[in-house]
Amino acid sequence: MDAVKCGALLCAADLGSMTAAAEKLGYTQSGVTRMIRSLEEELGFPLLARGNGGVRLTENGRLMQPTLREIVRADENARQLGAEISGAVAGVLTVGSYFSVSALLLPGIISRFEARYPGIRVRVQEGGNREMAEWLGEKTVDCCFGAKPPDGVPCDWIPVFRDELVAWLPRSFPGASEKTFPLRGLEAVPFIQTSPDRDTDQDRLLREYGLRPDIRFTTRDGFSTYNMVAAGLGVSFNQKLISRGWDGEVAELPFDPPQYVVLGLAVPSLGEASPAAKKFVACVKETLAGRA
Repeated sequence: MDAVKCGALLCAADLGSMTAAAEKLGYTQSGVTRMIRSLEEELGFPLLARGNGGVRLTENGRLMQPTLREIVRADENARQLGAEISGAVAGVLTVGSYFSVSALLLPGIISRFEARYPGIRVRVQEGGNREMAEWLGEKTVDCCFGAKPPDGVPCDWIPVFRDELVAWLPRSFPGASEKTFPLRGLEAVPFIQTSPDRDTDQDRLLREYGLRPDIRFTTRDGFSTYNMVAAGLGVSFNQKLISRGWDGEVAELPFDPPQYVVLGLAVPSLGEASPAAKKFVACVKETLAGRA
């Protein structure tokens, strides 16, 4: 099976639209349609169901999806290896990442990486732990940068550095001038939760200690939470890394007992990783070497 045709079908299925797939891939819509029909004729059954709302995989298409992704990934790996052997390092690298990591760590890492390997194009997909676990399982990313995936997610894990979890309190809040904040104190104050039920670092800590905070507000991102804390609406917590450079009436206190999260890279399989992915892993380690 032709990897280009497989890639076109997967793109259309992921986006739910032939038109969107054609725009993303740089083809005409009729060209994408012809490639997918040719692939369906080769296999002998439909892969996409077409309707007024767009396109979606058929049941047989869903069964074929992992194999089609393997074909596309193997083709890209072969292209990268061939380019490396010929002395022209090239390819496409897809990196899943926390929103915070994307904003605060990845720009410097990618800048160094592209300076060394200008022929490798980096695509970043932002999401939380749950989304990244799905991407790793589907092998739609070369690697993910975040917390360690849950047990059962097929991947190789490379810890990179440890970051502390800190409580966010309004500066006017009683106890904001203390040196630490008691972990159980989260149950006694109004709490602002970021992206609940998405297997975030907050979800994991609350679950680990069986904490039941008084959740007054929820947000979709750490910056909104930070500003709500600054407005005196409640307390929250997150990685110390996240609020670096943010300015607000927020006190950051270490927990008692101290809490940490290990951030690193998850790769679907180091043994099968593309040359570009292996170079990116090395670049991340080098860039963040010595970080606490």
